Amino acid sequence: MEFITVYWWRILISAVVSYLLGSFSFAIIFTKLAKNQDVRTMGSGNAGFTNVLRSVGVVPAIFTFAFDCLKGIIAMLFTMWLFGLDVDAATQSISEASKYEYLTIAKCLAGMFCVLGHSFPVFFGFRGGKGVTTMAGILLIIDPMPWMLVLNLAVFLVFFLATKIISVGSLACTVSVPVWHFVMTYFFIYKPSLETSEPYSMTYVWVTTAIMFLIGLFVAILHRQNIKRLIRGEEKKIKAKKKA
Repeated sequence: MEFITVYWWRILISAVVSYLLGSFSFAIIFTKLAKNQDVRTMGSGNAGFTNVLRSVGVVPAIFTFAFDCLKGIIAMLFTMWLFGLDVDAATQSISEASKYEYLTIAKCLAGMFCVLGHSFPVFFGFRGGKGVTTMAGILLIIDPMPWMLVLNLAVFLVFFLATKIISVGSLACTVSVPVWHFVMTYFFIYKPSLETSEPYSMTYVWVTTAIMFLIGLFVAILHRQNIKRLIRGEEKKIKAKKKA
């Protein structure tokens, strides 16, 4: 396969860098700075935005959310830069359509490794978060950008506002990610390309959708305790604090 034989070293570097970027657990970092404690010993024990919000405070939670998104964005931008390097003759004979397909597949793979790093960070004993905020940063850069983020954020907000439970919005978002990816990629990228001299392949649509499905499935599996609490009716809602 041309994607592997020509781009193998780029795929490897992108995967490693994306995993290492994901391994910076900002929930742990900002909680340590704010409280000098490990967020994994507080609240739900999860190294993520929601636990920081509940256990530490709004400001550290905002910083956690922003930086967890940012590492997903940086992983995407690095992959785009790396695959844009024209340093070998093999890439010069590849069509522009194929280059676009390979880059999109590479971005999806980089996103998957970044989420893996977030959940199993090498710098923090392989105990991290559930990857939702990092996935948000990835969706901002995955084509067709920024609609992938906008559409999935809309799904999150609808379910969260209806239930006041963050995990419900997160789980709905993980289900919608591969669905929206397929719809947008097929109808707004693949179909229009059929009218051009260099149409994209349907294989590219299926491969990228499959990777996005795996990312969504992985994040959903990490929410298995939340799912159990939802079934028992024990999952906590986000409520505004009443003034004394």
